[in-house]
Amino acid sequence: MGVPRGFFRARTLVGALVIASFLIWNYSQWTPSASRSTSDYSLGSSTQTPPDLTAAHQRFWRTFHGYLEKYGPDVNAVVEDEKAPTEGFKVKDAAPRPDFVKVASEDVTIMKEAHTGFVSAITSSPPQLQYIPGTRGVVSTAGGSYLPVLVISLRMLRRTGSTLPMEVFLADENEYEDYICDTVLPSLNARCIVLSRILVAAPAKIEKYQFKPFAMLFSSFEEILFLDADAFPLEQPEALFKGEPFRTKNMVTWPDFWASSASPLFYEITGIPTPDMNLRQSTESGEVLISKKTHTGTLLLCTYYNYWGPSHYYPLLSQGAAGEGDKETFVAAANAMNEQFYQVSESICALGHRKEGGMAGSAMAQFNPMQDYALTSKGSWRVRGDDAPAPDVFFIHANFPKFNPATVFEKHEVNPAFLDDGTYTRAWTIPEDVVGRFSAKVDIEKEFWREILWTACELEHKFVSWDNYRGICAGVKDYWHNVYESNGLPT
Repeated sequence: MGVPRGFFRARTLVGALVIASFLIWNYSQWTPSASRSTSDYSLGSSTQTPPDLTAAHQRFWRTFHGYLEKYGPDVNAVVEDEKAPTEGFKVKDAAPRPDFVKVASEDVTIMKEAHTGFVSAITSSPPQLQYIPGTRGVVSTAGGSYLPVLVISLRMLRRTGSTLPMEVFLADENEYEDYICDTVLPSLNARCIVLSRILVAAPAKIEKYQFKPFAMLFSSFEEILFLDADAFPLEQPEALFKGEPFRTKNMVTWPDFWASSASPLFYEITGIPTPDMNLRQSTESGEVLISKKTHTGTLLLCTYYNYWGPSHYYPLLSQGAAGEGDKETFVAAANAMNEQFYQVSESICALGHRKEGGMAGSAMAQFNPMQDYALTSKGSWRVRGDDAPAPDVFFIHANFPKFNPATVFEKHEVNPAFLDDGTYTRAWTIPEDVVGRFSAKVDIEKEFWREILWTACELEHKFVSWDNYRGICAGVKDYWHNVYESNGLPT
């Protein structure tokens, strides 16, 4: 007599549950007493498994793709013959707006007509964004070597006690790793979504650096906190959705180090008044808070700027200055659609350790928007020199290099784990005042390395991108022992 198929399905399910339980148990063992462990909350309690919106997203994409193509800038690509200098943001003595991109006047007219047509179309007959009303969650993009980095960041998110669900967007089936997507991420209330399953409805060539707005478009959440795979919060981000400025503005962005380098031609094409150079910093898009319900127009136009970004709008928005890509498209779209937003005014802060000649900067600190808004709404702007207490650090974006356990100890332009003489060091020791404040209650960097260690050792043979690496766990263990367990170095 044969064994019923249901037996094998049940056995597989039991096996998966055992593995998931093991992962959660391991996480609770690694979590320090100063932080909440997974036993303090149920990761699955904040949301039920959402319905499959793939078919609805495909219908939306067929319509919206038609808009993107119909109103595309039917002119030659914008060429950066000369790149704009990367200038730090200055409130006083700001440099004039750079003007390096040259576009023929007839092409400017064509682009202006196309932009006007697109805005008119999405205003008068917008394709219906698909999401589950009343939901909120975290969205990210990953895949390949970014998946281990994403797992580390996700575990840091869970250390805050947050139960917000996460949706992780992958490019295609090749990036879907069964063990990570079917076992590890669900154990942390996260799931993988494959973009190609949606985009197949209207094929288009979209590169990974253009994915961010597409992940937002196709998320099931009404309210979204987008985080780059290498960014994580130090506090529960649930508070951001419930407080100001998000409750009023419905969109919050964070600043970059640099002044705006958008071309005057961008403002001519879009019809947006050209802002003063000291109005605000350029945008660092590793963290974006947005409502799909209230900012549909912003997301649709932002996607237009990214869809036509490499050929036209990235050069117009950055002119080759540092970080050219999606980062300026969010605020630009909100301005063009006349939809409210708030950009945090507190200056971004580089984190690193000392090296000969300066800092080995490997991360960026972004600050609490609620505290920042409480100051600016009363007319107090620290960025303009006003004397006021600094907001707390809310996010760390550990971006340079990526803190991938398989590669972080390799030689990089910046070496976060090593001093100039090759000895181990903490990655983030300066600026002392900022590091001291965000580490006052919990040693954040130590807990970050604890999650790097857990990921390296518990998942050493699980990530596809690690197939050709050896000694990943041993390498991180050696660093951990020398930096955090040895009496020779501070802990």
